[in-house]
Amino acid sequence: MEWYLYAAVIAAGFAAGFINTLAGSGSLISLPVLIFLGLPANVANGTNRVAILAQNIVGVKSFDQQKVLDRRGAVILAIPAILGSLIGAQIAVNLDEAMMRRVIGGLMVAMLVVILARPKRWLHGSAEYMQERPSWKQLTVFFFIGIYGGFIQAGVGIFLLAGLVLSIGYDLVRANAVKVAIVLAFTIAALAIFVKNGQVAWGVGLILAIGNSSGAWVASRMAVERGAKFARWVLIIVVTVSALNFLGVFNWAARLVQ
Repeated sequence: MEWYLYAAVIAAGFAAGFINTLAGSGSLISLPVLIFLGLPANVANGTNRVAILAQNIVGVKSFDQQKVLDRRGAVILAIPAILGSLIGAQIAVNLDEAMMRRVIGGLMVAMLVVILARPKRWLHGSAEYMQERPSWKQLTVFFFIGIYGGFIQAGVGIFLLAGLVLSIGYDLVRANAVKVAIVLAFTIAALAIFVKNGQVAWGVGLILAIGNSSGAWVASRMAVERGAKFARWVLIIVVTVSALNFLGVFNWAARLVQ
Protein backbone atom coordinates (compact mmCIF):
# COMPACT_ATOMS: atom_id res chain seq x y z
CA MET A 1 0.00 0.00 0.00
CA GLU A 2 1.38 3.45 -0.96
CA TRP A 3 2.29 5.88 1.85
CA TYR A 4 -0.49 8.31 0.97
CA LEU A 5 -3.06 5.52 1.35
CA TYR A 6 -1.89 5.00 4.93
CA ALA A 7 -2.50 8.71 5.54
CA ALA A 8 -5.93 8.49 3.89
CA VAL A 9 -6.95 5.49 6.01
CA ILE A 10 -5.88 7.25 9.23
CA ALA A 11 -7.72 10.44 8.19
CA ALA A 12 -10.87 8.47 7.38
CA GLY A 13 -10.54 6.70 10.71
CA PHE A 14 -10.22 10.00 12.58
CA ALA A 15 -13.38 11.35 10.96
CA ALA A 16 -15.23 8.09 11.61
CA GLY A 17 -14.11 7.92 15.24
CA PHE A 18 -15.06 11.56 15.86
CA ILE A 19 -18.53 11.17 14.35
CA ASN A 20 -19.14 7.78 15.98
CA THR A 21 -18.33 9.13 19.42
CA LEU A 22 -20.53 12.21 19.17
CA ALA A 23 -23.36 10.68 17.15
CA GLY A 24 -23.02 7.63 14.90
CA SER A 25 -22.72 6.52 11.25
CA GLY A 26 -18.99 7.20 11.09
CA SER A 27 -18.64 3.82 9.43
CA LEU A 28 -20.26 5.36 6.35
CA ILE A 29 -16.82 6.97 5.92
CA SER A 30 -14.53 4.10 6.89
CA LEU A 31 -16.35 1.23 5.13
CA PRO A 32 -16.16 2.77 1.61
CA VAL A 33 -12.45 3.46 2.15
CA LEU A 34 -11.81 -0.18 3.06
CA ILE A 35 -13.78 -1.37 0.03
CA PHE A 36 -11.88 1.11 -2.19
CA LEU A 37 -8.65 -0.53 -0.99
CA GLY A 38 -9.90 -3.80 -2.45
CA LEU A 39 -11.43 -5.56 0.53
CA PRO A 40 -14.62 -7.54 -0.15
CA ALA A 41 -17.66 -5.99 1.56
CA ASN A 42 -17.89 -8.71 4.22
CA VAL A 43 -14.15 -8.43 5.03
CA ALA A 44 -14.42 -4.63 5.14
CA ASN A 45 -17.35 -5.01 7.55
CA GLY A 46 -15.30 -7.27 9.81
CA THR A 47 -12.09 -5.24 9.53
CA ASN A 48 -13.95 -2.06 10.47
CA ARG A 49 -14.76 -3.66 13.84
CA VAL A 50 -11.05 -3.62 14.78
CA ALA A 51 -11.03 0.17 14.53
CA ILE A 52 -14.41 0.43 16.28
CA LEU A 53 -13.03 -1.63 19.16
CA ALA A 54 -9.99 0.66 19.59
CA GLN A 55 -12.16 3.76 19.20
CA ASN A 56 -14.53 2.77 21.97
CA ILE A 57 -11.81 1.65 24.37
CA VAL A 58 -10.43 5.19 24.13
CA GLY A 59 -13.89 6.78 24.28
CA VAL A 60 -14.98 4.82 27.35
CA LYS A 61 -11.76 5.66 29.21
CA SER A 62 -12.05 9.35 28.34
CA PHE A 63 -15.72 9.68 29.34
CA ASP A 64 -15.04 7.75 32.55
CA GLN A 65 -12.11 10.02 33.44
CA GLN A 66 -14.42 13.02 32.95
CA LYS A 67 -16.97 11.36 35.29
CA VAL A 68 -19.93 11.34 32.88
CA LEU A 69 -20.12 7.56 32.36
CA ASP A 70 -22.87 5.67 34.18
CA ARG A 71 -20.97 2.40 34.59
CA ARG A 72 -23.86 0.44 36.08
CA GLY A 73 -26.30 1.52 33.37
CA ALA A 74 -23.80 0.71 30.65
CA VAL A 75 -23.25 -2.82 31.97
CA ILE A 76 -26.97 -3.58 32.31
CA LEU A 77 -27.89 -2.25 28.87
CA ALA A 78 -24.88 -3.87 27.22
CA ILE A 79 -26.11 -7.38 28.06
CA PRO A 80 -29.13 -7.45 25.68
CA ALA A 81 -27.11 -5.54 23.07
CA ILE A 82 -24.37 -8.20 23.16
CA LEU A 83 -26.90 -10.99 22.74
CA GLY A 84 -28.46 -9.15 19.82
CA SER A 85 -25.10 -8.47 18.17
CA LEU A 86 -24.26 -12.19 18.12
CA ILE A 87 -27.46 -12.84 16.20
CA GLY A 88 -26.94 -9.88 13.88
CA ALA A 89 -23.41 -10.91 12.95
CA GLN A 90 -24.58 -14.46 12.18
CA ILE A 91 -27.45 -13.45 9.92
CA ALA A 92 -25.61 -10.61 8.14
CA VAL A 93 -25.42 -12.46 4.83
CA ASN A 94 -29.14 -13.29 4.74
CA LEU A 95 -30.73 -9.83 4.77
CA ASP A 96 -31.88 -7.79 1.78
CA GLU A 97 -29.45 -4.86 1.98
CA ALA A 98 -31.43 -2.60 -0.38
CA MET A 99 -34.61 -2.94 1.68
CA MET A 100 -32.67 -2.53 4.91
CA ARG A 101 -31.13 0.73 3.70
CA ARG A 102 -34.57 2.16 2.83
CA VAL A 103 -36.00 1.18 6.21
CA ILE A 104 -33.03 2.70 8.06
CA GLY A 105 -33.31 5.87 6.01
CA GLY A 106 -36.98 6.19 6.89
CA LEU A 107 -36.25 5.65 10.59
CA MET A 108 -33.58 8.33 10.53
CA VAL A 109 -35.96 10.82 8.94
CA ALA A 110 -38.44 10.11 11.76
CA MET A 111 -35.64 10.48 14.31
CA LEU A 112 -34.61 13.83 12.84
CA VAL A 113 -38.18 15.09 13.35
CA VAL A 114 -38.07 13.98 17.00
CA ILE A 115 -34.68 15.63 17.59
CA LEU A 116 -35.90 18.92 16.12
CA ALA A 117 -39.35 18.83 17.73
CA ARG A 118 -38.27 17.88 21.28
CA PRO A 119 -34.90 19.54 21.92
CA LYS A 120 -35.26 19.69 25.72
CA ARG A 121 -35.45 15.90 25.99
CA TRP A 122 -32.08 15.58 24.24
CA LEU A 123 -30.43 18.45 26.13
CA HIS A 124 -31.61 17.78 29.68
CA GLY A 125 -32.79 14.18 29.75
CA SER A 126 -35.89 12.98 31.57
CA ALA A 127 -35.24 11.98 35.15
CA GLU A 128 -38.66 10.35 35.45
CA TYR A 129 -37.60 7.76 32.86
CA MET A 130 -34.67 6.61 34.97
CA GLN A 131 -35.46 3.45 36.94
CA GLU A 132 -33.44 1.36 39.36
CA ARG A 133 -33.75 -1.48 36.86
CA PRO A 134 -34.64 -1.04 33.18
CA SER A 135 -37.97 -2.59 32.21
CA TRP A 136 -38.16 -5.60 29.89
CA LYS A 137 -39.41 -3.26 27.16
CA GLN A 138 -36.32 -1.08 27.52
CA LEU A 139 -34.04 -4.13 27.47
CA THR A 140 -35.84 -5.40 24.34
CA VAL A 141 -35.09 -2.11 22.59
CA PHE A 142 -31.37 -2.59 23.18
CA PHE A 143 -31.53 -6.24 22.12
CA PHE A 144 -32.85 -5.23 18.69
CA ILE A 145 -30.34 -2.38 18.42
CA GLY A 146 -27.67 -4.98 19.15
CA ILE A 147 -28.93 -7.15 16.29
CA TYR A 148 -28.53 -4.23 13.91
CA GLY A 149 -25.12 -3.36 15.34
CA GLY A 150 -23.96 -6.94 14.85
CA PHE A 151 -25.14 -6.88 11.25
CA ILE A 152 -23.52 -3.61 10.21
CA GLN A 153 -21.90 -0.94 12.36
CA ALA A 154 -23.02 2.09 10.32
CA GLY A 155 -25.78 4.01 12.07
CA VAL A 156 -25.96 1.96 15.27
CA GLY A 157 -24.75 4.85 17.42
CA ILE A 158 -27.69 6.99 16.35
CA PHE A 159 -30.19 4.28 17.29
CA LEU A 160 -28.43 3.76 20.62
CA LEU A 161 -28.61 7.48 21.38
CA ALA A 162 -32.32 7.47 20.61
CA GLY A 163 -32.85 4.54 22.98
CA LEU A 164 -30.71 6.04 25.73
CA VAL A 165 -32.32 9.49 25.56
CA LEU A 166 -35.95 8.69 24.70
CA SER A 167 -36.35 5.36 26.51
CA ILE A 168 -33.91 5.51 29.44
CA GLY A 169 -33.77 9.27 30.03
CA TYR A 170 -30.11 10.28 29.77
CA ASP A 171 -29.12 13.73 28.52
CA LEU A 172 -27.12 13.66 25.29
CA VAL A 173 -23.65 13.89 26.88
CA ARG A 174 -24.24 10.99 29.29
CA ALA A 175 -26.03 9.07 26.56
CA ASN A 176 -22.92 9.34 24.37
CA ALA A 177 -20.78 8.03 27.23
CA VAL A 178 -23.02 5.00 27.81
CA LYS A 179 -23.34 4.48 24.06
CA VAL A 180 -19.61 4.03 23.52
CA ALA A 181 -19.49 1.54 26.41
CA ILE A 182 -22.33 -0.51 24.91
CA VAL A 183 -20.77 -0.44 21.45
CA LEU A 184 -17.46 -1.55 22.95
CA ALA A 185 -19.16 -4.53 24.58
CA PHE A 186 -21.02 -5.82 21.55
CA THR A 187 -18.15 -5.04 19.17
CA ILE A 188 -16.02 -7.57 21.07
CA ALA A 189 -18.72 -10.20 20.51
CA ALA A 190 -19.30 -9.34 16.85
CA LEU A 191 -15.57 -9.12 16.06
CA ALA A 192 -15.05 -12.61 17.45
CA ILE A 193 -17.52 -13.97 14.88
CA PHE A 194 -15.86 -12.13 12.00
CA VAL A 195 -12.44 -13.40 13.14
CA LYS A 196 -13.76 -16.94 13.35
CA ASN A 197 -14.96 -16.69 9.75
CA GLY A 198 -11.66 -15.21 8.51
CA GLN A 199 -13.23 -11.86 7.60
CA VAL A 200 -10.72 -9.49 9.23
CA ALA A 201 -7.70 -7.90 7.51
CA TRP A 202 -5.64 -7.06 10.57
CA GLY A 203 -3.01 -4.85 8.92
CA VAL A 204 -5.31 -2.19 7.51
CA GLY A 205 -7.66 -2.64 10.47
CA LEU A 206 -4.95 -1.62 12.93
CA ILE A 207 -3.98 1.36 10.77
CA LEU A 208 -7.61 2.46 10.67
CA ALA A 209 -7.75 1.99 14.44
CA ILE A 210 -5.09 4.69 14.90
CA GLY A 211 -7.40 7.22 13.26
CA ASN A 212 -10.58 6.00 14.95
CA SER A 213 -9.11 6.09 18.44
CA SER A 214 -7.65 9.59 17.89
CA GLY A 215 -11.01 10.87 16.67
CA ALA A 216 -12.78 9.29 19.65
CA TRP A 217 -10.44 11.00 22.13
CA VAL A 218 -10.98 14.45 20.59
CA ALA A 219 -14.77 13.97 20.32
CA SER A 220 -15.18 12.75 23.92
CA ARG A 221 -13.36 15.82 25.21
CA MET A 222 -15.41 18.16 23.04
CA ALA A 223 -18.68 16.49 24.07
CA VAL A 224 -18.06 17.22 27.75
CA GLU A 225 -16.48 20.65 27.29
CA ARG A 226 -19.09 22.01 24.88
CA GLY A 227 -22.10 20.19 26.32
CA ALA A 228 -25.32 18.72 25.01
CA LYS A 229 -26.18 21.62 22.67
CA PHE A 230 -23.03 21.04 20.64
CA ALA A 231 -23.60 17.28 20.58
CA ARG A 232 -27.21 17.81 19.47
CA TRP A 233 -26.19 19.92 16.46
CA VAL A 234 -23.60 17.35 15.45
CA LEU A 235 -26.29 14.68 15.77
CA ILE A 236 -28.74 16.67 13.61
CA ILE A 237 -26.14 17.05 10.85
CA VAL A 238 -25.10 13.39 10.98
CA VAL A 239 -28.68 12.07 11.02
CA THR A 240 -29.61 14.28 8.07
CA VAL A 241 -26.63 13.15 5.98
CA SER A 242 -27.14 9.50 6.98
CA ALA A 243 -30.84 9.59 6.07
CA LEU A 244 -30.04 11.05 2.63
CA ASN A 245 -27.36 8.41 2.12
CA PHE A 246 -29.51 5.44 3.15
CA LEU A 247 -32.43 6.67 1.03
CA GLY A 248 -30.14 6.88 -2.02
CA VAL A 249 -30.48 10.64 -2.52
CA PHE A 250 -26.75 11.12 -3.09
CA ASN A 251 -26.65 8.35 -5.73
CA TRP A 252 -29.70 9.87 -7.45
CA ALA A 253 -28.07 13.33 -7.46
CA ALA A 254 -24.82 11.90 -8.84
CA ARG A 255 -26.68 10.29 -11.75
CA LEU A 256 -28.34 13.62 -12.56
CA VAL A 257 -25.03 15.45 -12.94
CA GLN A 258 -23.44 12.77 -15.11
